[in-house]
Amino acid sequence: MGKNSAIEWTHHTFNPWWGCTKVSHACKLCYAEVWAKRTGGSLWGPKAARRFFGEEHWKQPLNWDLEARERRTRFRVFCASMADVFEYRAELNPWREKLWDLIEATPNLDWLLLTKRPQRTLLCSRWRGSWPRNVWLGTTVENQATANERIPFLLENEAVVRFVSCEPLIGPINIQRFLGGGVNWVIAGGESGGRSRPSHPDWMRHLRAQALKANVPFNFKQWGNWSPLEPGVAKAPSRAHVFPSGEVMIRKNKYAAGRMLDGRTWDQFPTIDHEAIRAV
Repeated sequence: MGKNSAIEWTHHTFNPWWGCTKVSHACKLCYAEVWAKRTGGSLWGPKAARRFFGEEHWKQPLNWDLEARERRTRFRVFCASMADVFEYRAELNPWREKLWDLIEATPNLDWLLLTKRPQRTLLCSRWRGSWPRNVWLGTTVENQATANERIPFLLENEAVVRFVSCEPLIGPINIQRFLGGGVNWVIAGGESGGRSRPSHPDWMRHLRAQALKANVPFNFKQWGNWSPLEPGVAKAPSRAHVFPSGEVMIRKNKYAAGRMLDGRTWDQFPTIDHEAIRAV
């Protein structure tokens, strides 16, 4: 966590606090909860405490912003990998205000706010749906039901980038009607962890096809702990999952499983003309 994140689609990660409450099937095997427990924290659930941080922690993005300005570049900052900024807890309101101050103070950073609660963005945001031009707003959708429920709430917000993260992908999703004029970035990925669920490769391919058809950038983050059986391998090992279609997925270390989809990586990102934005 922090500078130089291992998450494939961001540069840095900033957490205004740690802790959350599970809301859907995507949360079942939450990596953030597992990580928090490893560090000795019991931070998940509506009655659990949240972990907050001091001023030195909050100064980090200011340093990243200064570095970005000096290098005449931009850094993407994922906020928050260990929480949900829009969780329903009144005690978080002053911390949200502190975060909005920080976003306004760091114009050289693109803040990626990813939530499973997009219905709360208009309630929690200082800007009431019209976001600063350095905010990319996204929602997690793991199956068709959550896509249908959450994406319309996402699209109520005026953000320079509105994106969906289909990870962990636990079922096929059709989001064609939301692409182009609404959603303008698609991330897809499988689940990782000791009890992770496999994702069918066709679910990834279908999302990619939808994005490319709409000329929307597509980013394939990872297979997770399951990847397709390699062509030419006659017999699957014992640790395999076979979908009804006959597709065989092999359990692996997530780094061994990698992030190649049909022979290549997909690292597409939205292109934002920030010079034009400043001129407006």
